[in-house]
Amino acid sequence: MPKLSPQARARKIKLLLFDVDGVLTDGKLYFLPGPNQQASSELTAQGSIEVKGFHAHDGVGVSLARIGGLRTGLITRRFSETVAVGARDLRLEFVSQGIKDKGAALKNIAQQAGLQLAQTAFIGDDIVDLPAMRVAGLAIAVKNSRAEVKKEAHYITPNAGGEGALRDAVEFILKAQGKWKEAMENYIEGKGAIPGN
Repeated sequence: MPKLSPQARARKIKLLLFDVDGVLTDGKLYFLPGPNQQASSELTAQGSIEVKGFHAHDGVGVSLARIGGLRTGLITRRFSETVAVGARDLRLEFVSQGIKDKGAALKNIAQQAGLQLAQTAFIGDDIVDLPAMRVAGLAIAVKNSRAEVKKEAHYITPNAGGEGALRDAVEFILKAQGKWKEAMENYIEGKGAIPGN
């Protein structure tokens, strides 16, 4: 059986799932003391406020995905209220936090969505993402992914995590499906866009 090209894989995609830290963000984690936390030399992340930076291009990317008929969601090992807020803001359909086995989580989400694994794509940046990338129909690595991740990816985004990589992936998939121009025009006209993006 001939090996499928990244474009051929992308044409089948109906569900786009992604990691958070290192994909939606640059991978850096910032912790600020919480309101009830006293400053001390032994300050830990527990009880603190986690701050993450998200790129506006990725918010537009989620809107374009929705307009183009793609369902979206995230799978992350960490649990963060910041991510929960961001997911609500982006209106992601699937949100899985605190996940140890991302491959099993992807399979579970695909089943919930009534889709085959070949119809799923996953975007990752580090080895914890490989189980999901290995079962997805289209494995995507961000530009600044670890070498082991890039080696197993079908497509590598031109931009780094936190710098619009999710938008790159959406554009690649929608172009392969012949839906990019229509999705872009509908977005410009305000059809299906997330307010503020």
